[in-house]
Amino acid sequence: MEAKTKTIETFKTHAKDTGSADVQIALLTQRINHLTEHLQTAKKDHSSRRGLLMMVGQRRRLLDYLKDADVSRYQDVTKKLKLRR
Repeated sequence: MEAKTKTIETFKTHAKDTGSADVQIALLTQRINHLTEHLQTAKKDHSSRRGLLMMVGQRRRLLDYLKDADVSRYQDVTKKLKLRR
């Protein structure tokens, strides 16, 4: 819970922001990274793998939206999260 609050504080766009695309992308990335580590050890956990793929798709759609809406925010988010190399 503390990590989630810290992530929200880092990516929020205004004082009461908890649901902007920036915050959602950051939270999804955090969950994706955690689940990826889990799946390295639990190779037969197919339900979690499906959930991971769904989260990756959701993050992709949010990134596409952000790129269309505001390119500078998109570049900031991808740079902070190290999504594009």
